[in-house]
Amino acid sequence: MKSEIKVRISKKFTLYIPKAIAEAVGLKEGDYVKIRVENSKIVLEPVPDPFDIALRGPKFAKTTFEEFEKESEEMQDELFG
Repeated sequence: MKSEIKVRISKKFTLYIPKAIAEAVGLKEGDYVKIRVENSKIVLEPVPDPFDIALRGPKFAKTTFEEFEKESEEMQDELFG
């Protein structure tokens, strides 16, 4: 994949990200990006979706359903008596 592609800014300053570039960084329709200026350059950075990370990201804690249920019941007792 070519890492540099020339694009045109539209009348309303809309910029379309070429499919090859979007796919290279894992962007899909509906995703968010951060945009900032660094040394007179425009930088776009994908913003990870927290739900996607929770479902598909690496897991670092282990618990059983029984442990989760017990903790939930204790919290409910604290909150609701």
